[in-house]
Amino acid sequence: MNQNQETQIIEHLFRVEAGKITSVLTKIFGLDRLEEVEDIVQDTFITAFEVWRLKGIPENPSAWLYKVAKNKFLNLIQRQANLTKIISMNQSFFPQEFIATVKIEEEIQRIDDNQIQLLFAVCHPEIQDDWKVALALKTICGFSVDEIAKSFLTTKDNINKRLYRAREKIKSEKIQINIPNDDEFLPRLSHVLKCIYLMFNEGYHSSTKETVIRKDLCYEAMRLSLLLIEYPKTNLPFVNALVALMCFHSSRFESRFDSNGAILSLKEQDRTLWNQELIEKGEYFLNQSHNDSILSDYYLEAMIAYFHLQPESDSKWIGLLNLYDKLLELNPNPMVELNRVYVLSKVYSPEHAILELKKIKGLEKNYLYFALLGELQKEIQDLEYIQSFQKAIHLSNSEQEKVKLQKKISDNLSNLS
Repeated sequence: MNQNQETQIIEHLFRVEAGKITSVLTKIFGLDRLEEVEDIVQDTFITAFEVWRLKGIPENPSAWLYKVAKNKFLNLIQRQANLTKIISMNQSFFPQEFIATVKIEEEIQRIDDNQIQLLFAVCHPEIQDDWKVALALKTICGFSVDEIAKSFLTTKDNINKRLYRAREKIKSEKIQINIPNDDEFLPRLSHVLKCIYLMFNEGYHSSTKETVIRKDLCYEAMRLSLLLIEYPKTNLPFVNALVALMCFHSSRFESRFDSNGAILSLKEQDRTLWNQELIEKGEYFLNQSHNDSILSDYYLEAMIAYFHLQPESDSKWIGLLNLYDKLLELNPNPMVELNRVYVLSKVYSPEHAILELKKIKGLEKNYLYFALLGELQKEIQDLEYIQSFQKAIHLSNSEQEKVKLQKKISDNLSNLS
């Protein structure tokens, strides 16, 4: 095995194992030592790179990583002369002879549970949403600060500030790694799902200029959701609905862009590129999410995504309009209204849709608003579409989208002439 292959394996292991090791160590040593745990995990992989480069990758690299990480943390505690204090403060969790007898394998058997508990801790309501997502990506998903900064189109310094504030809030609120009690469980679960939803959306509708989509963010969001599905207490209809929604969206990954990297609309996409296995999984989880007594926004969004995958028909658009009407009742916001307007143009007419679009408030600086307005104006040969597309070009952060919109202006003018 050459050095490049070894490096790739180590990088893959870091992404796969870093969050798991973090969850195990924080469960043992406490969430208030999260930053130290993260440093230990990073140092463990540096050690792995150095040792494995000389001696080769061990037969069981994961077990090697857990053992080294545990020993590094125990050495840290001993150097800080806090061993007795830490043990005495945690009598309820482990006995006096803990240091001599603890076996990391025992916690490895509970990795999924540990990760779920850490996810609930990270998603405490006292931690702001952007802090939660950054902390979840760092601690549970193994993303570097640089990767997180690029994903959110911000600086490493800003991400470090978010992480610092989140960790300080964990300390000040004395947040513990556990599943909340019955009274707090559902409210906290809603925060967990919102964090995962934001993570997926940032990957699917990435704000970075370099790429419009980041599959790694999307797949991590899906992985965390599937952990919740596998845990009986969190295997609930609206959790299944969120997984279904992500499956439907992810099924179109390979068809969303043209050769220049610009986003293609559903109408423009090559359906043969859609991942049928993901669509079928989405249908399975959608069926699991059906609940007559509880109509969640995740369920409605999943149903909308499912309808969009169906062949063109009048009943499809009428069904979508009904779903958007229900979603607006549950979750009124301008972006839902914007998506509903496009459906209105299919059910009624572009003219009707334009009238409804101009009633929406709060999207004056959103390029999607003007892109849709331009599309509708172009359909009725209203030359004001040029001005609308130009506004969309000015507001968009995506160079690919700017090129695509400019091409629409040029192509349509050529047809008119």
